[in-house]
Amino acid sequence: MENNQNKSQWDDALEEQIIGLNECQKSYNLDSCTPCEKFFDCEIRKKYVIAVYESMNKGSTGGFEF
Repeated sequence: MENNQNKSQWDDALEEQIIGLNECQKSYNLDSCTPCEKFFDCEIRKKYVIAVYESMNKGSTGGFEF
């Protein structure tokens, strides 16, 4: 049961970051972050990347498997 709860926690955090990223892209009329001038320094994108990583490894330290 706890494993499912953890999965939901990581998935919920990722979904929240996806929503924020999509809102940002829409505000700049973009379909992707790539053409954005803030691509490398964007805090929204950095938080999204971290959320993706954490969702993939479910909070474990070290690497994750594909």
